[in-house]
Amino acid sequence: MTSSYDPESEGAQMSFDGRMSYGDYLALDAILSAQRPLSRAHDEMLFIIQHQTSELWMRLMLHELDAARQQIAADRLTAAFKLLARIARIMEQLNAAWDVLRTMTPSDYTAFRAALGQSSGFQSWQYRLIEFAAGNRNPAMLKPHAHRPEIVARLEAELARPSLYDEALRAAHRAGLPVPEAVLRRDLRQPWQADDGVMEMWRQVYLHPADHWSFYDLAEKLVDFEDYFRRWRFNHVTTVERIIGLKRGTGGTGGVPYLRRMLEVELFPELWRLRTAL
Repeated sequence: MTSSYDPESEGAQMSFDGRMSYGDYLALDAILSAQRPLSRAHDEMLFIIQHQTSELWMRLMLHELDAARQQIAADRLTAAFKLLARIARIMEQLNAAWDVLRTMTPSDYTAFRAALGQSSGFQSWQYRLIEFAAGNRNPAMLKPHAHRPEIVARLEAELARPSLYDEALRAAHRAGLPVPEAVLRRDLRQPWQADDGVMEMWRQVYLHPADHWSFYDLAEKLVDFEDYFRRWRFNHVTTVERIIGLKRGTGGTGGVPYLRRMLEVELFPELWRLRTAL
């Protein structure tokens, strides 16, 4: 193939005056002009793009989480499995992004850190929505968003809605599995508390997978989700410690010590603890 090859000779569209192009469809002018560094430091562009692309992946994750919960609520578990598998692949993308950010050294970050002011990933409302949707619910975490009433409204709506785990347990109850009534009537705004009755229900599913295959598969999809989520948190901790050590975060958190505490949060504790009980 020579450099004189003309794709138009095979029918490729080459003129887009008044027609929708690739850039038009993807709104690339808006996306590619959204990187506005506040310093002259070379690595600030990396920092901005890593966080912007992570927010785009989180937007897709929320889209898939919403659909997965709708499918589970409608007892269409097979359809939900596809969505949950996709969420795991999205988490792989989010985890891979830390590898790129870790190429930034402490000296690189120090060159522009002051320009960030009080902004911090701690304030990501999409990340907060993901945590709320997964079941890690804490109404106190609405406070960083109080200056944006429309965002608080979205977070409040999520707190009023059954989490992914709540929907899984409600589906199990509808299928005749022994989910405790108190769990089904719980205050949805509060964080999940491990329940012995729920663990016993899952234990029976794992002891007799052939009899409860759909819920056995659902349980493993939930474990996959939390497995990737834990990896994301761990990568976050190690990346932050590698770059800023034990300094406080720009948003005022304790930095690495705060992030380490987040590693202890369990989304679906019964699904992990039953491994010991089997």
